[in-house]
Amino acid sequence: MKPTHHAFHLASRAHQAENTVISLGPMNIGTKDLTVIAGPCAVESEEQIRVLARAVSRAGAHVLRGGLFKPRTSPYSFQGLGMEGLDMFVQAARDNNLLTVTEVLDPEHIEALYERVDILQVGSRNMQNFPLLKQLGTLDKPILLKRGLSATIEELLSAAEYILLGGNTKVILCERGIRTFQNDLRFTPDISAIPVIHRLSHLPVILDPSHSAGDRDAVLPISRAAVAAGADGIMVEVHPHPDQALSDGEQSLDPAAFTRLITDIHAVANAIGRRVTS
Repeated sequence: MKPTHHAFHLASRAHQAENTVISLGPMNIGTKDLTVIAGPCAVESEEQIRVLARAVSRAGAHVLRGGLFKPRTSPYSFQGLGMEGLDMFVQAARDNNLLTVTEVLDPEHIEALYERVDILQVGSRNMQNFPLLKQLGTLDKPILLKRGLSATIEELLSAAEYILLGGNTKVILCERGIRTFQNDLRFTPDISAIPVIHRLSHLPVILDPSHSAGDRDAVLPISRAAVAAGADGIMVEVHPHPDQALSDGEQSLDPAAFTRLITDIHAVANAIGRRVTS
């Protein structure tokens, strides 16, 4: 017997049968065109983000990702440049015709980020930060909502409901791996979440293969699988020198590997009637 999904309504197919399409200038998220988001886990310097923006744009990315505020497990790990990195991040994206996405941790930062950044991200640790979700629900700005590392799909959609209830219909869901009993990878990439979410909800869903795996060698095959399963896009960590990265270097691709990934997902997308536009 299937459970009743009473914890969410606005996010459900029963409320809206057709897919939500989020338009950002020439880019539409939730159509047959796949969205590619790429960039470093953390903005480290002006040179780093400038080099990466140029590289991922040339390879075929549409959106530049870059963490300004990094919630790290250890307080001694690099926490990001904060607002100091905002200008260099946005400028690097604009110079290369890329949109931007960055994580918002503190409600006090929403106003500044709202004015400069195209998509605001809610990280997995904040998926059930309900005061933050309610505040983001009042904005006219796309929100990328990541699934919590131990959250069910229903809990993810219930979190999205908090944003939708505020009037913000521009929600993008992100599968980023969950904790299971296996320990070969950092997390277990839940590829099955993609068709399940599409069945239950009209919201677009992308997959983050980098955080799902925690291992750069697994990023390419997981990306191919995500596209084959119907993901509306992928979000990949790329660094010019992954072994020297201040955050998540072990799961970051270098630009050459990212270019190969784009080639691979082009082929998969074509096979299932979708496409990756340049």
